[in-house]
Amino acid sequence: MSDEKLVDVRNVNIHFGPLHVLKDVSLDIRPGETVGLVGESGSGKTTIGRAILGICHVNSGQIDFEGKDIANVAPRERTGDAARIQAVFQDPYTSLNPSMTIEEILTEPMIARKIATAAEARDRVRDLLDQVNLPADAAHRYPREFSGGQRQRVAIARALALSPRLIVCDEPVSALDLSTQARVMDLFIEIQERTGVAYLFVSHDLAVVRHISHRVAVMRSGRIVEFGECDQVTARPEHPYTKRLLLAAPVADPVRQADRRRAFQELEAEA
Repeated sequence: MSDEKLVDVRNVNIHFGPLHVLKDVSLDIRPGETVGLVGESGSGKTTIGRAILGICHVNSGQIDFEGKDIANVAPRERTGDAARIQAVFQDPYTSLNPSMTIEEILTEPMIARKIATAAEARDRVRDLLDQVNLPADAAHRYPREFSGGQRQRVAIARALALSPRLIVCDEPVSALDLSTQARVMDLFIEIQERTGVAYLFVSHDLAVVRHISHRVAVMRSGRIVEFGECDQVTARPEHPYTKRLLLAAPVADPVRQADRRRAFQELEAEA
């Protein structure tokens, strides 16, 4: 994989009033790569994604996208970049407009960005539905007619409509059951292999991150405490917090689970 940086986050600090949410955060994402961002609730991982998307003010530091700083510019200057950075959010039940058909949901961003006429956008809907393994007749139905997993596929198709280079995935499978999670994760991987899109994959679940990521960043209390290749971070972590996250995940084998519980308690005693 290329060492070129599609996204380069450098020394970013974000405050919400008196609360220091991100503390000197740095990470990068390469073209076609998945960087997993994992941590407990409230660690700041979602805020990083929102900062990259431009919906969260950066107090200091820099975020480069395709070599250009996008954190310290006026919103109107981000218009072109915004089309190349898309998002898939956690809740497939609230992220789609219930009064719009799937065709309207998928054509809206293309028409709004003026990259296609209404007729051209409608013609592309079939291809977008095919990319996420939904039937063509889904175009004329409403979100309420679909399961959670199918709705998330629609959200992914909407993100793909503008042919982005990066998709920020904020807990995109956490609201789904386990079997649906696996299918949606496989879809993300398939799309990446076909299109070369990069992902920032935010999750509290290390098992999910391990399945999809090339590199993994671990967040705690607004800081990245470990960042490296997925195999290194998830199999041979260096930071005690990463070790505790791994040991906290349950396993089916009761003997191994007992061993992990003892190791976790030892780490907690040392902290």
